[in-house]
Amino acid sequence: MNPFSSGTRLRDMIRAIRACKTAAEERAVVRKESAAIRTAITENDPDYRHRNLAKLMFIHMLGYPTHFGQMECLKLIASPGFPEKRIGYLGLMLLLDERQEVLMLVTNSLKQDLNHTNQYIVGLALCALGNICSAEMARDLAPEVERLIQFRDPNVRKKAALCCIRIIKKVPDLAENFINPAASLLKEKHHGVLLSGVQLCTELCKVSEDALDYFRKKCIDGLVRVLKELMNRPYAPEYDIAGITDPFLHIRLLKLLRILGQGDAEASECMIDILAQVATKTESNKNAGNAILYECVETIMTIEDNSGLRVLAINILGRFLSNRDNNIRYVALNMLMKAITVDSQAVQRHRATILECVKDSDASIRKRALELVYLLVNESNVKASTIELIDYLEMSEHDFKGDLTAKICSIVEKFSPEKIWYIDQMIRVLSEAGNFVKDEVWHALVVKITNAPELHGYAVRSLYRTVQSSTDQETLVKVAVWCIGEYSDMLVHNVGMLDIEVPMTVTESDAVDVIQTAIKRHNPDLTTLAMCLIALLKLSSRFPACSQRVKDIIAQYKGNLVLELQQRSIEFNSIIEKHQNIRSTLLERMVVLDEATYGGKRAGSLQQSVSNSNGPTVNLPNGVAKPAAAPLVDLLDLSSDDVPVPSSSGSNFLHDLGVDLSPAPSQTGTQNQKTGTDVLLDLLSIGNPPAADVAPDIGILSLGQETKAPVTKPDTLTSLSSGLAQVPSIGGASPVLDLLDGLAATPPAPDNNGSQFPSVTAYESSSLKLRFDFLKFPGSPQTTSITATFTNLSESVYSDFVFQAAVPKFLQLHLDPASSNTLLASGNGSIVQKLRVINSQNGKKSLVMRIRISYKIDGKEVLEESQINDFPHNL
Repeated sequence: MNPFSSGTRLRDMIRAIRACKTAAEERAVVRKESAAIRTAITENDPDYRHRNLAKLMFIHMLGYPTHFGQMECLKLIASPGFPEKRIGYLGLMLLLDERQEVLMLVTNSLKQDLNHTNQYIVGLALCALGNICSAEMARDLAPEVERLIQFRDPNVRKKAALCCIRIIKKVPDLAENFINPAASLLKEKHHGVLLSGVQLCTELCKVSEDALDYFRKKCIDGLVRVLKELMNRPYAPEYDIAGITDPFLHIRLLKLLRILGQGDAEASECMIDILAQVATKTESNKNAGNAILYECVETIMTIEDNSGLRVLAINILGRFLSNRDNNIRYVALNMLMKAITVDSQAVQRHRATILECVKDSDASIRKRALELVYLLVNESNVKASTIELIDYLEMSEHDFKGDLTAKICSIVEKFSPEKIWYIDQMIRVLSEAGNFVKDEVWHALVVKITNAPELHGYAVRSLYRTVQSSTDQETLVKVAVWCIGEYSDMLVHNVGMLDIEVPMTVTESDAVDVIQTAIKRHNPDLTTLAMCLIALLKLSSRFPACSQRVKDIIAQYKGNLVLELQQRSIEFNSIIEKHQNIRSTLLERMVVLDEATYGGKRAGSLQQSVSNSNGPTVNLPNGVAKPAAAPLVDLLDLSSDDVPVPSSSGSNFLHDLGVDLSPAPSQTGTQNQKTGTDVLLDLLSIGNPPAADVAPDIGILSLGQETKAPVTKPDTLTSLSSGLAQVPSIGGASPVLDLLDGLAATPPAPDNNGSQFPSVTAYESSSLKLRFDFLKFPGSPQTTSITATFTNLSESVYSDFVFQAAVPKFLQLHLDPASSNTLLASGNGSIVQKLRVINSQNGKKSLVMRIRISYKIDGKEVLEESQINDFPHNL
């Protein structure tokens, strides 16, 4: 016999496929077998149709296409015999799904088989319908399935109930037809039918409020009685699992009771006794018993309040935490996370066990336990919990240190009873895992230290001791270097000693040694180096005897490749050599950093980042500064460039400390011409100028990136920078010049010698026309002034006219206010709005813009969108 003829047995084909040594051989065998099956299908061979379909199912499971055999399933289903129908329905469930249009052809065969006199054929049809039923089939066949719920054979009743679940999921409107039949199934003695009936009732409660109310009134007592009989039932070998009678039915009953009791005090009252019995009588030494207890606990925590029962449930979860099975401990931690919002006092009793779970070898248990410990901490237990967590921090795994450090820092900051305790714990964390501490955390520590003048000496001495043994923790070094630079005199002279401190002897040279060691160990980190150089400069003022040594250390960076460090080195050496008369004034101790202001900055940056990712789009009037770019870019679908991320408070804080390591602009190619604002900001050492539509956020002024002006009193500079922050940069340098020189605030009219470009019809529809006129000014090749003129082509007046635009990140866009928000009909008048575009890639990339125009016609809002790509070249 041909090994690939239609008469080949299924086992022979499987044996041939398994004998293949390579994928290519397997594909060849499948290809030949598929060809033989196609030939048999074409010849309409009825003798081997069932065998061919069985082969197709195996080929389908291997991942090869079998769509050509779908009609064979329908032919076998239409056959009168049970064996053919069985293969046909099996192929139907494997080779087709509810999205196939071919499935509609089988509806009539299903209807006939559901009414068949052979109960096994009825079961086949119910199985197929329960697996691949579509919404149309559900509507057509629901009456037959409803009738079969009352069938004489329990297996058919069970399959009919499961098929009903599929039907009500596809067509929830049919749920009311199955409420009474489902309720009748709850009185069944056959466990299979009862289990299916409980599952059907559960699904009905989820999709229908009427069903939920009906079962609450009519069925709770019956369900409680069934659960009680199931618990007290003697040994039954056909249902027994690990000494428990039918735990699957236990769990389904508890889930249904949970749904019925949620939000209904009367229903909850009816099930309290049986839940208490389940919680106390179920054995927990087997997995089946633990599964029942878990469902019982979840039901207790979901139904209406009963404090005694909830304490019992939480105690069960506490026992779960001592179980050796990781899965049981994990689900217990998950449930305790929910329980803490209901009864935190009962959960607190198991805090010691939960803390032990933080040290577990399983990573998922550690993380979940840490989250739970974080929720359990309050003012009364913060000290004990923090000490245990920090003790564990030293021996914790490297991958877990980041999460653990973040939680400890958050706990200490949130619940610290006093500043000295806060400082002690943060120093311990920095010494154990300083490299995992986020910038905003050590920033907050510095702010806290500056606001505790009575602890300045204690803090700097504690940091000095700690940094001697933990120089590899970079964040600790940053905080220590900053404090030594500020409070080195208190360190050397033991100023502000507390009773709990042990006196120590530190010389001026020792203080310089610490910073020099930090420079050697953390040479690659620019922020640490910059902070070390500033601290050395301050030490030269505090300790004049060490000035020459400090000068020699700083001078090593005069030729550094990093411009920031090179500039600091040169300027600081100049201060030490030539400006000794003002050095002490210049390097006075920093003013106190306001905690409220810094906290507001942190909260603002977090809120802004959240709003950028999730915030809704807001329609703004013309000329109003746009919010963060992300919502508008998402709205207008500018996917060609990344969305700029708003800066966090970290850079502002470093700026306040005198460290500004923002990258300098590229010196290659054509250098951007600086406006008056840029020059003034450079003179004031504020760093990079803010974006055009955002007011600068300037903290305490200190030596920044480009300190070139003579030393001025800090109060004067701060007041001047505060004045600058309140001036919107609408007209380039004009507002700044007006602030300083009293010039008119209106921007100067463009000169006639500006470069002209041809006008462009940027957008035109049946109702609206938009024309762009362009103008460029000599000496500013990157800036283009665009005049947008909107004309109404319809016979209706447009009100509430709003124009919005978005550009990729290499462009900067500013919109001036529109001349009007009403556009007259039939071209009788127009709206004019000016735009200014700055192209940072001028000559390399052309302008591109996405626009949105909204207006109202007789109160009905209209929205038009378009993308403009045909801008003139060299803009």
